Amino acid sequence: MTPGRLGEVLGLPPIPWGTWTEEALYISPAALRHGREPGEMAARLRALPGIADVRVRGDGFLEIAVTVPGELVAEIGPAAAPAGGASPWTDSPRTWSNPGFVVRYAHVRAVAVQRWAAELGVGGEFRPELLDGRWDRAVLRSLAEVHGRRVSRDPGWAAYAEQLALAYHDAFERAPALPAGDEQPSARHAARVRQARAVRDVLAEGLAALGETAPDML
Repeated sequence: MTPGRLGEVLGLPPIPWGTWTEEALYISPAALRHGREPGEMAARLRALPGIADVRVRGDGFLEIAVTVPGELVAEIGPAAAPAGGASPWTDSPRTWSNPGFVVRYAHVRAVAVQRWAAELGVGGEFRPELLDGRWDRAVLRSLAEVHGRRVSRDPGWAAYAEQLALAYHDAFERAPALPAGDEQPSARHAARVRQARAVRDVLAEGLAALGETAPDML
């Protein structure tokens, strides 16, 4: 179950909640918005594939846990963003102290992963359930926000791009998408390459919204 599909049922994108370390959770006020009883909407959601649990909070919001959070990667691709914004970042210094460098470098890394994966023969069927490690889930948690950002009056692309970039740098270094040394390409590598592509596309969208062209090299 993906945030896009949940949004179709709920009428608005769900909000990712918590860290996702143990449970991939969204919240939604959709039952209140549609004038339905929260219990009625919860029962409808529980009947859908890919839903692990639905809980009704005291404030009427729904807590929706999904079974395979990595599925959301498959619905993220290149998207047009309104251009013409003002970037809050400078080009230099090109160090970790500059958020602009952090974001641009994350895009460069995600682009490079696609190229290196092709050279190393990483590929095959995308298995989203393999994006189950701590660092993978942190990236998924950040990617899950993109639907809500796109429809928000104040999407906050700069802060969001920084958040996603930091999560991706951690994953790039601690949960490699590419085999090292004599290691053979695996389905987990392929899943992480697909996740890196989603990161690339979302960062490019965010940079475009801020009036920048996403770089392939620095």
